[in-house]
Amino acid sequence: MSIEVLSPGPLTTVQDRGRTGWRHLGVGVAGALDDDAHVLANLLVGNPPDAATLEITLAGPRLRFTQAALVAVCGADIELRCDGAALSTARPIALPAGAVLGIGGCRRGTRAYLAVAGGVDVAPVLGSRSTDLRGGFGGLDGRPLRAGDVIPVGLSDRPEVDAPQVALWWIDDAHDAPVDGCIRVLSGADATPPVDALFQSPWRVATQSDRQGLRLEGARIVVSDAGERISAPVTPGTVQLPPDGQPIVLLADAQTHGGYPRIGHVIRADLPRLAQLRPGDAVRFAPCAPVEAHTALRARRQALARLALMIETQTRIGL
Repeated sequence: MSIEVLSPGPLTTVQDRGRTGWRHLGVGVAGALDDDAHVLANLLVGNPPDAATLEITLAGPRLRFTQAALVAVCGADIELRCDGAALSTARPIALPAGAVLGIGGCRRGTRAYLAVAGGVDVAPVLGSRSTDLRGGFGGLDGRPLRAGDVIPVGLSDRPEVDAPQVALWWIDDAHDAPVDGCIRVLSGADATPPVDALFQSPWRVATQSDRQGLRLEGARIVVSDAGERISAPVTPGTVQLPPDGQPIVLLADAQTHGGYPRIGHVIRADLPRLAQLRPGDAVRFAPCAPVEAHTALRARRQALARLALMIETQTRIGL
């Protein structure tokens, strides 16, 4: 089967869980910014967690399904309609052949993920189907969706049932925290004293933010040596401090090396919350110890495992 793109939305890309093993050659990870929502959408339609989905930013596309399909949309609170009828997110939805799915604007949050049973079946590049916008490869020719695109979908043996809505308690915990809730940060290689200033006041997300990095605006952080260092490895989550004193939190499309001071690193468990911030949102940061970071990540993985078991059980008994 395939999906026809009637209108693409402002930024809709094909993403999976990212491209690993190539950073030594300067190839970034890419992949879903909100990995939790991406995985949950896949689980709801019976896909493996790494199946490719469509990442929707701020507002979604209009899509026509050439054959009957099972889909789910997770992540941001977003308007969802099929042939004019309102639908719920965070649940599997059976669509008939020829159905037109309209995904509107995000009412809260920034990014939503559309999974379809069988997965988006574009050709993998370097082991991943993710779109690398900076490199111009992966996904659909390394670019966002356009009107007229035809998206291939893989085969699935998942029964087309419309199961009950599940696990909203976990979605609330993951993505509905107040926008000024603290994001936990580990000390970076150039942490003292700039990292202390990161915690002292709130920040706002700048309009220049994108998949490469979340740019922040607030009280200027002053350091004795604000110039660039010899380039050193950076990863998604690294907090860089440019000469203007306004931090940048690197996201999935981050470069592999950078010369700005690295004053901290957002813990992996909190990266999905950063993915749901939009320009103008407020955010605060708090210090975190490595043991707390490991505990938080383990708790999120356990929550996903419980959800996977719950969804599998509901599907098996036909709820």
